[in-house]
Amino acid sequence: MAKGLLKHQERQAALNLLGKDLARRASSKCELCEAAGVPLNIWEVAPVPEEPDFEHCLMTCDICGEQLSLFERKPAKMNVDHWRCLGKSVWSQVPAAQVMSVRVLRQISGQYPWAAEILEHVFLEPETESWAQKIE
Repeated sequence: MAKGLLKHQERQAALNLLGKDLARRASSKCELCEAAGVPLNIWEVAPVPEEPDFEHCLMTCDICGEQLSLFERKPAKMNVDHWRCLGKSVWSQVPAAQVMSVRVLRQISGQYPWAAEILEHVFLEPETESWAQKIE
């Protein structure tokens, strides 16, 4: 078995150990769009620590996960209207949710006035702001 695949599988197993606690924190809802009653997946917020960390993870629905993947690889292909939900998640008590919300809003705010308007009212703690500016 390739070393990369084995390392990936080990990381996934470590992340899965966080699953119950993450689902509890998220009240079994997507931590970005609040979709309930849907399958949730763990999303690691960059920069990713060497060992999986509860504080660097989010529970996301399939739609948010797909949109975040596009955000990282092909932002032009995102369904921007889906991200209107970030107006609420940017105020989350979960720093990882705030970080991802701000990153996406900053990416689209130049083209979408509603995103810029949300950002005008956002305040992040200095540590969270610093994290939001770090991208791998």
